[in-house]
Amino acid sequence: MPELMLPTSSRTLETYRLTGTPIPFEQHAASDFPRIAYAAAHVVADPLASNDPWLTPAIDWDTTLKFRHRLWDLGLGVAEAMDTAQRGMGLTWSDAQELIRRAQAEARGRSDALIAYGAGTDHLAPGPDVTIDDVIRAYEEQVGFVEGEGGRIILMASRALKVAAKSPDDYARVYGRILSQVKQPVILHWLGEMFDPALEGYWGKADHNAAMDVCLEVIAAHADKVDGIKISLLSKEKEIAMRRRLPAGVRMYTGDDFNYAELIAGDELGHSDALLGIFDAIAPAASAALAALGRGSDNEFFELLEPTVPLSRPIFAAPTRFYKTGVVFLAYLNGLQEHFAMIGGQQSTRSLQHLAELFRLADKARVLADPGLAVERMKRVLAVHGVV
Repeated sequence: MPELMLPTSSRTLETYRLTGTPIPFEQHAASDFPRIAYAAAHVVADPLASNDPWLTPAIDWDTTLKFRHRLWDLGLGVAEAMDTAQRGMGLTWSDAQELIRRAQAEARGRSDALIAYGAGTDHLAPGPDVTIDDVIRAYEEQVGFVEGEGGRIILMASRALKVAAKSPDDYARVYGRILSQVKQPVILHWLGEMFDPALEGYWGKADHNAAMDVCLEVIAAHADKVDGIKISLLSKEKEIAMRRRLPAGVRMYTGDDFNYAELIAGDELGHSDALLGIFDAIAPAASAALAALGRGSDNEFFELLEPTVPLSRPIFAAPTRFYKTGVVFLAYLNGLQEHFAMIGGQQSTRSLQHLAELFRLADKARVLADPGLAVERMKRVLAVHGVV
């Protein structure tokens, strides 16, 4: 197996010899899986564009869309224009509109393309003059755009609502208004403050359990318009507690990138479906594991998926909002894009030691598709940081 020198926490270099046998890429259909599984997909930057990356995003559309087809080939759905696509961290609403148009056009060409799109209020800057009616109009604009393109909605959390709301009643008013108008059931997204500090205290409550009560009241009042909810609180206990309180027919989509294997497997009282950013980075493993679960092979499911959890946890370690860097880093190592560059220059948000540890864990998780290529590309990243 190939080897290379990697930095350690003691600021030295050590020889690392790869040992993982890559999980092969095998096509599956969503019908092979006993769970609905969305991968929140990243966008690929265009490093050759003449732009200022911190100010103006430049997207490689061909490679970005090719990656969506790869996810569909694996049987996974695509959660589009979400935080994994750097929504609110480099990807503007205008860019998201173009992404949605292009992705929906690709999806129309396939009968097996499961896809849903983030709709929020990120074109409305939060501020003291923003009213609840302003928030409603902003949601209506984005929902109307997605539905006008023929897409399904993932209703994202709103920074503007968090600032404008005076009480939980304001959340109920906004969500009630939007849910009463949507054409088909939506997936709600409760994004925790570990992913976006601006959303701390969402639903009008600082305590997550109290916030959960507010959210569940909203869902119960509009259960026919809610396909499910994705919660991203990185707490399996809170997810399970909420899952057990959902109205019949409303799904829990796990957004817990720390504990997804056991949450997807479930217990005697139920299970979670999946809408995960980590599935972008470990797509072949996730696909193979879900197919195994569909065959009733629980042991194989855990053998394939559990080793990816130690990789996911540092990718999503605090500051969790920087997790996209690890996702794109793995896409680069696996030859899914030709560079390690991100819109907004976000590749700089994690240290070389962090990236080296992700390399080791990706090998152990068997998600480096071509170990030789991964070593070559890791050496390039090392060289940029002065390690030759």
